[in-house]
Amino acid sequence: MNFQDMSNQLKIVLSVGDESGIGPEIILKALCSNEIHENIEFILVGSKKNLQNTYIHLRSLGLENLANPKNLKIHDLDISSSDSDSKTSYGNSSFYYLKKAIEIVKQYPNSALVTGPICKKSWSLAGHYYSGQTEVLAESCGVENVGMLFTAKSPITGWRFNTLLATTHIPICEVSKKLTKQLIHSKLDLFKDFCSSYIDQPTLKVAGLNPHAGEEGILGHEEKDWLNDALITWNNKNRDIKLLGPLSPDSCWNSSAKAWRNKDVEKHDGILAMYHDQGLIPMKVIALNYSVNMTIGLPFIRTSPDHGTGFDIAGKGIAQSQSMIEAIKTAIEITKNSRLLNTH
Repeated sequence: MNFQDMSNQLKIVLSVGDESGIGPEIILKALCSNEIHENIEFILVGSKKNLQNTYIHLRSLGLENLANPKNLKIHDLDISSSDSDSKTSYGNSSFYYLKKAIEIVKQYPNSALVTGPICKKSWSLAGHYYSGQTEVLAESCGVENVGMLFTAKSPITGWRFNTLLATTHIPICEVSKKLTKQLIHSKLDLFKDFCSSYIDQPTLKVAGLNPHAGEEGILGHEEKDWLNDALITWNNKNRDIKLLGPLSPDSCWNSSAKAWRNKDVEKHDGILAMYHDQGLIPMKVIALNYSVNMTIGLPFIRTSPDHGTGFDIAGKGIAQSQSMIEAIKTAIEITKNSRLLNTH
């Protein structure tokens, strides 16, 4: 495919992810959704044969609302593999689909990347030792400070719900060792830039690490020893931000649940969580299928559905596509409306 002949309209590059999972299914479902109605140019990166086979199979199950691969622009990659293990083969293919998708999106200032789910174990089996797609994106773009942000737009109120993770895919026993004043400052810098790109004078909250934010050292010492001071120091340099915290984690997201359902309550613009499950559990409970994984700090917008490969339901035609639809809608909205410079 000759990408140089394409117009200057907004482009969404879609990496299909692990093709033995639900990625191809939810992409074909999402691309025919009436929720995606703008004039967008989609470029899929994956196996054209696999997408066509997925389409034929899903049609045989009685599904009708599907995008036909014959009508899609597909960068067809045939990733040869000498390994007979299909898990390894699919992991290898999904890795190179991502790499090619990054290469394509870098070519166009007016573009964004949406990635399908991958299996980290399959990547490892194929010799690609990354803890996730975020790390590959950061390395490919030469960026050190990136953030894993989970965002969702309430279909009830239109409020955008944001949770940023200070640490990501690491064992819980490693969290306190990784958290530092410098790390918190770097994540707050990213958060400020993201929220300020679409709203003036954001309000940010920070969850404590320990129960009840340490209870003044009784239930944990990190807040008292350095986190309180880290937040004060950062806020003194960023007076345009209303910063609250560290807050007790068990009640920190109560206001998020209220704002998701009610237009008339006080809103905040984001919460910084100390570790993966602390932020993801309330995010998924409140936003359900509307939650989207977004990488901030890159020279382009990248989003992904907030779920995994769904191997247990792959091929059954029952995978919900709402999170993929939201990932595409979010990529479009943020790319079109952000005040951040799109420098790639």
